[in-house]
Amino acid sequence: MNSSSMKSRATCAVIAVLSLAAAAHAQTYPNKAIRMIVPFAAGGNTDIIARIVAPEMGKLLGQQIVIDNRGGAGSIIGTEIAAKSPPDGYTLITVSAAHVINPAMLKKLPYDSLKDFAAISMIADVPTALMVHPALPVKTVKEFVALARARPGQITYSTGGRGTVGHLAGELFSSIEKVKLIHVPYKSTGLSVIDLLAGHVQTQFSSLPVVIQHVRGGKLRMVAQTGKTRSPAVKDVPTMLESGIRDFVVSSGFGMFAPAGTPRPMIERIHGTLVAALGNASVRNALAEQGADPVGSTPDAFAEFARTEIDKWIKVVRMAGIQPE
Repeated sequence: MNSSSMKSRATCAVIAVLSLAAAAHAQTYPNKAIRMIVPFAAGGNTDIIARIVAPEMGKLLGQQIVIDNRGGAGSIIGTEIAAKSPPDGYTLITVSAAHVINPAMLKKLPYDSLKDFAAISMIADVPTALMVHPALPVKTVKEFVALARARPGQITYSTGGRGTVGHLAGELFSSIEKVKLIHVPYKSTGLSVIDLLAGHVQTQFSSLPVVIQHVRGGKLRMVAQTGKTRSPAVKDVPTMLESGIRDFVVSSGFGMFAPAGTPRPMIERIHGTLVAALGNASVRNALAEQGADPVGSTPDAFAEFARTEIDKWIKVVRMAGIQPE
């Protein structure tokens, strides 16, 4: 036997041993509490969704899942912590659309949004909706476009800041419909909604969990939702596609990652647990009440979703002429 064959067999043997070790470790996993990083402050969409699924996952795994809020820098601080954590299955991260938007808005990140993470699953899909203050005299997208064209540069839309889903949704809408809306960024989504409710700004592209209670209470009007299909939470509101706005699909995919290098058997265990948790009626109802549609995609499907969304937002940013910082 030549030396090349011997090295090849030795390599295969090492891989086999490591695979068996990982599988054996996965069988005893978890044997302590798991940290779930949420790269935002408590109370936001990502935090709400994480706190809905974590308790049920913890029950199924037999260990507590502890939420660790690490907000700051548009989710970058918490995401970097997750990327640099040991790939041992005891650190997970729940992300929002910021994870796939940040590569378009920033020239350099302290991590690679794809390579430094192992995809587990999309937890829920949360469509964005075009909201208006009731004082704005529009009830359909067609009426909104007509008003925006009649008042160029006079209609304001608030967001939780530069580079958020709401900001880029507004830029995409303006580009497609050739209208000029004025972006008014706030330090947080909560503040942006407060001023919309007060009528200080006229419209907003909001994620459903943030505004759905205000819509039900009659304090805001939902003109259209932006998913591919209507959300079960607002079945009577048409989508942008149904309203005649071609290629306008904007939603926030809230998903779960582990640090890159986490053994595949652990990824599959966590994925199976998450899917089982999403099958729980109380979990599904809690998500639905927030306007979130449970998903539970495969790890490979979620990884592909992340790649596709990053490419999409890079194109939108370039089209809008936004300069990455």
